[in-house]
Amino acid sequence: MQPHKNQPFRARLSFAFAGLVAAARSERSLRLQIAALVAVILVLAVLRVEPLWWAIVGLTGAAVLSAELFNTALEHLADHLHPERHPQVRLVKDIAAAAVLVAACAALLVALALAVHLKVGSHL
Repeated sequence: MQPHKNQPFRARLSFAFAGLVAAARSERSLRLQIAALVAVILVLAVLRVEPLWWAIVGLTGAAVLSAELFNTALEHLADHLHPERHPQVRLVKDIAAAAVLVAACAALLVALALAVHLKVGSHL
């Protein structure tokens, strides 16, 4: 039986939190993305933007962090299973990194849209 399966919710939550902490400790880019999301949330609070923007920023921020966490998990697994360099492992890692890039670009588009919204709104 797998130790993480069918555990109480509190135990599964602690496993997830431990994974988040481990990923943040090992990945500088994840720490940077978390800091950026916290900064954006503070800006949203200061500017008192509409709830829709909170939802959009929350969803795109979660998408970026999720993509980075999947990328980190995949890299750790690939390195464990195939520690020496291999072109296929490199390709898998590059594709996972591309997923993070796509999510980050979407978050930047949301930031741009919010900036335009705030600029246009200030002229009304």
